[in-house]
Amino acid sequence: MKLNKEVRIAISGKSGCGNTTVSTLLSQKLGITLINYTFRQLAAEKGLTLAQVIENAKTDDYYDKYVDTHQVELARAESCVLGSRLAIWMLKEADLKVYLKLDEDTRAKRILNREGGDLEEIKKFTQMRDSEDSRRYKTLYDIDNNNYDFVDLVIDTGTNNPEQIVEIILNKLKEKGLVEEV
Repeated sequence: MKLNKEVRIAISGKSGCGNTTVSTLLSQKLGITLINYTFRQLAAEKGLTLAQVIENAKTDDYYDKYVDTHQVELARAESCVLGSRLAIWMLKEADLKVYLKLDEDTRAKRILNREGGDLEEIKKFTQMRDSEDSRRYKTLYDIDNNNYDFVDLVIDTGTNNPEQIVEIILNKLKEKGLVEEV
């Protein structure tokens, strides 16, 4: 693939939708930087658990604002794939905005396969996380993360595997004249 200009692709979806996998594969296919800086990375840097960061973020806006502004700053520096919960809302100048969706049960099963644990506990944690994320995004940025009707592509990751999703995205990039086959 050859880029016809600097390209910024924003990919969002809730946990377990395949955001990281698809963003990684797409960035590799295009030969551009992957930016996927999340609460998980921040937790690792701070020596905290993901649950602790989520809990802290309930009362301290620093966590969200740092992650969100840091990843947008990184994305503005070069061609990239920005994969994050808020990428499609925060990177307003993205050349392509993609929302990955998947039903709650399948998301929980994927998280179980990735991280292990108890399926019912994962479902409860994921529901809590989704609810808490939505509340914070609305409070901090007036973003309704359940409204993604403005994006270029909505892809159900339950009916397409990661490679198929990347092909759908590449086809849209070609259609928009942003990339071409070499």
